[in-house]
Amino acid sequence: MKQIIFFGECMIEGELSEPLRFGGDSLNSALYLARATDNNLINVLYATALGDDSESKQLLTSWQKESIDTSLVVKLTGKLPGRYQIQTALNGERSFIYQRDHSAAKLYLKSAIKLLKCQLQSGKIDYFYFSGISLAILSEEDRQRLFSLLSDYKKQGGQVVFDNNYRPKLWHKQDVKANYHQALLLADIALLTDEDEYAIYGGMADVEAILKRLTPYSIDEIVIKQGNKPCIVKFRDCQISVNSYAVEADKIVDTSAAGDAFAAGYLAKRLSEDSILSATQFAHKLAARVIQYSGAIIPKTAMQDLMPQPCSKNQQKVNQKVIFS
Repeated sequence: MKQIIFFGECMIEGELSEPLRFGGDSLNSALYLARATDNNLINVLYATALGDDSESKQLLTSWQKESIDTSLVVKLTGKLPGRYQIQTALNGERSFIYQRDHSAAKLYLKSAIKLLKCQLQSGKIDYFYFSGISLAILSEEDRQRLFSLLSDYKKQGGQVVFDNNYRPKLWHKQDVKANYHQALLLADIALLTDEDEYAIYGGMADVEAILKRLTPYSIDEIVIKQGNKPCIVKFRDCQISVNSYAVEADKIVDTSAAGDAFAAGYLAKRLSEDSILSATQFAHKLAARVIQYSGAIIPKTAMQDLMPQPCSKNQQKVNQKVIFS
């Protein structure tokens, strides 16, 4: 069984009086990955901190029902999960209002670094996923702790996945480029959104410029997401472009977790040793499904056809060894 840790923050969506809804880039990707894969073959762990309040308990229960391994989740007395509200335009584009100043997740590495270190040094964790948002919520001291942990983890053969999710308000004028530089030095797989790249480094919509900037980094697999435009994947010396799934404008409801779903779909196939082409096509398909529903997490029933189907005892899984097809 392969094991992947997602590290980051999950937040409550909406007001206290509303039914519990939740989301967060790393949690969204972890949840969709858990849905899209056979849990007997891939174990998805989530590493974060929650409070000891009733909503935190509900979050934990919800994740466990989604087959997410919560053994790396810690509870902090007196703390709370962050909260956010989404304002969605007619075209499905969204903006966020956050209340996360006292979020428990910010203190994860201060409270659980020994727990996380033990897992990363166990030799049982194949992949570790974190994002630009995962970094942004941490103090500079904790970021360096994380980078140090991941450096040692890579020396043992572990692989690191970095998603460049960028929220300018979270950085408070800190040196974003320096932190992203350290993250990219560690990355084996980089999942990049083109708009975030341009927001951080400047320039116009030019994928080749992004790839050129990444040349000094030893990243085996670079995936550049471009919304409804083709996705560009560079694997070592090979590069392909894969068209997105077209969704009619009147069916686009909420794009808030499109990139997170794409990341989950891509990793679901790659961790199952499918080809990059197959992984990218599935990622597009999952993202296209998610944007047709409100909220970060869509109902399971809305993606039943994209989830592993029960198979007979005589049916065996065939892994695709071809990278490009």
